[in-house]
Amino acid sequence: MDTTLRDGEQTSGVSFSESEKLTLARLLLEDLCVDRIEIASARVSKGEFFGSQKIIDWASANGYLDRIEILGFVDGTKSLDWIKESGGKVINLLCKGSLRHCQLQLKKTPEEHLADISEVIDQAQKMGIIVNIYLEDWSSGMRNSPEYVYQMVKNLQMLPVNRIMLPDTLGILNHEESFDFCSQMTSSFPDVRFDFHAHNDYDLATANVFSALKAGIDTFHTTLNGLGERAGNVPLSSVIGVVRDHFNYDMSIDESRLYPVSKMVESFSGIRIPQNKPLIGEFVFTQTSGIHADGDNKDNLYHNNLKPERFGRKRLYALGKMSGKANIKKNLDELGIDLDAESLKKVTERIIELGDKKETVTREDLPYIIADVLKSDKIESKIIVKNYALSVAKGLNSVASLSVEIDGKSHEHTATGDGQYDAFMNALWAIYKKLDKKYPRLTDYSVQIPPGGKTDALVQTTITWDFGYQFKTTGLDSDQTIAAIKATVKMLNIIENRQTV
Repeated sequence: MDTTLRDGEQTSGVSFSESEKLTLARLLLEDLCVDRIEIASARVSKGEFFGSQKIIDWASANGYLDRIEILGFVDGTKSLDWIKESGGKVINLLCKGSLRHCQLQLKKTPEEHLADISEVIDQAQKMGIIVNIYLEDWSSGMRNSPEYVYQMVKNLQMLPVNRIMLPDTLGILNHEESFDFCSQMTSSFPDVRFDFHAHNDYDLATANVFSALKAGIDTFHTTLNGLGERAGNVPLSSVIGVVRDHFNYDMSIDESRLYPVSKMVESFSGIRIPQNKPLIGEFVFTQTSGIHADGDNKDNLYHNNLKPERFGRKRLYALGKMSGKANIKKNLDELGIDLDAESLKKVTERIIELGDKKETVTREDLPYIIADVLKSDKIESKIIVKNYALSVAKGLNSVASLSVEIDGKSHEHTATGDGQYDAFMNALWAIYKKLDKKYPRLTDYSVQIPPGGKTDALVQTTITWDFGYQFKTTGLDSDQTIAAIKATVKMLNIIENRQTV
């Protein structure tokens, strides 16, 4: 059960719009094929209500209504009315899973709390709403008041409850406790359907899912990219490897859609995916060490079961100070460039030299490096930005005037934009449109400035382009806009040279 739209939205600073929520719900159910999604908390806001209504209308029309769930509270019929009005059919009822929460937050006895829960469940039945139970703070309850937990589950199993959900609300468990506590639940209550809900405060959420699975729990709550309150929830990407590769169990998830959907969440949430995050990080299928690339040439000695192709990705070989000839050879092969042994040695030495200076080298930089090192004509500057003037003024759009030479002919244009680089690109693409030339789509733009850098520090701008295939170019300058323009000029010539090969 994925709770990106509910628990994931409790990440500090994250708030999805109604249209973003609907898009993610469709991606979760149709593309990723998760079994259930939790989309909202009842009574939070009007926006939450209208967003839920949109998702439920779509789900109802497409046969997914029974897979849509909403968090509700033990508040008589208030949450139930909210869910009913939105069109929902499933409430995940938030109850207390520890004695301290029951006594100190609700100021009630366990018997009083159970009576209140029973009343809500009775009303839900009359309204045709299915009930799942969240035992909030269950992990603390098992540590400090297990008799209370047993009392709750023993009584709840007698009521019309579909599932009982066991949250490690504060992310306190380790893998041994998770196995022990979950085993107690599955062995003591074999007829109850349990879910496990892991938080990551001690960075043990994935290990705890492993232990819960070993203890017989077969349903887990996840979020995309590990979003969630504090340190987040267990990421769906981490659970996939545990379930499929360590237990060889089936699950409905379409692995090949994981990366693009995760990138969409990154865009909507504004929370960057760490570059080394398993399965979905930018560099997790990138071999950096030369000895690894050499081993891959010799029967894939450095591969494991997490093949990038499973997740719609490719294995890459980084270029930098750790690169060996095998790394560089693999990148040259991708570009269709063949070098003799001596030339390959010279290019390798230059890349290592750039890596020592902390400069990022991309595959698309290779032709330029080859041209520089070998003084060859491997890359030809067919498109030259001859002149440009950029202006910025408070309260006014930025303006760029551009002169560019294409196929030996000069073209000029002036355009405005939201910033100097946007104005530059608007002028450039206006020239391309006039010449009926195709141009790529900018898909990502990142800037690196050395820590502690001064106002004149060198800025490295890396831009990702999509021209039917994705590639990156970098530019280096003390001015961020000029660094971006340098990266753009590289991109123009890479495309031009590929089209004329």
